[in-house]
Amino acid sequence: MMRRDTSNDEAQMLLATGVVLLLALLSMAIYSVKVVGMGEPYDASDDAVLQTAEEVREVWETSIQHRFDELNGTGDGEEKCLDAANSVKADLMRHGEHRGVEIILVNLNSTIESDICTVVAEAGIADRNGRLLIDLHAEINVS
Repeated sequence: MMRRDTSNDEAQMLLATGVVLLLALLSMAIYSVKVVGMGEPYDASDDAVLQTAEEVREVWETSIQHRFDELNGTGDGEEKCLDAANSVKADLMRHGEHRGVEIILVNLNSTIESDICTVVAEAGIADRNGRLLIDLHAEINVS
C-alpha cells in the first residue's frame, strides 16, 4: 500500500483567495459609503457665498464705526478699534451660521495714524458648493 503525502497547499490557496475577495468587497463597501455622501447634485444657482460676501463688504466699515462709537471702556484708540473689529467679527461668524455659510476672519489687524484707525482682515466665506476669500478694509474715525 502506497502512502500518499497529503499537503495543505490547496486549502491554503483557497483560504488566501477568500481573504483577497473579502478585502476587495470591504474596500468596495467603504468606497460606496463615501460616494453616497456626494450624491447631492451641485446647484449652480445657489449663490449664498456671493451674497454673503457682498453683505460682509457692505457692513464691515459701518459696523466697526458704530461699535467704536459705542465702546466706553478704557484703552487707547487703537485698542478700542481692535475691540470693535473683534466684536463685528464675532457677529459676522454668527450671521454666517444662521445662513448656512461659514465666515472666518483671519489676519485681523488695526493701525492708527492721527485720527484714522485702519482695520484690515481676510474673510474666508464657504458653503458646500463654493469658497471665496475677500480682503476687508475699513477706515474708522477715532476723533
